[in-house]
Amino acid sequence: MERVAAWIQEKNPGLDGPIDVHEDLIEARLIDSMDFLEFIDLLEDISGTSIDLQEVTIDDFRTLARVRERFLTPAG
Repeated sequence: MERVAAWIQEKNPGLDGPIDVHEDLIEARLIDSMDFLEFIDLLEDISGTSIDLQEVTIDDFRTLARVRERFLTPAG
């Protein structure tokens, strides 16, 4: 999760402090449509698996907790 949080911090240099794992990343505009494909590439790189966009919803990317559960744990 450190790489994901670091990537979000890099994209949002004005962000102060750590990102709460339950913060809505989309509503808070921490991830926007311009960065979304890069975010997916990052998750694929970290997880070592491909993300099929036909099998996910926007809610799978909404919070760090959900990202971890969906893409970065073996049971995801």
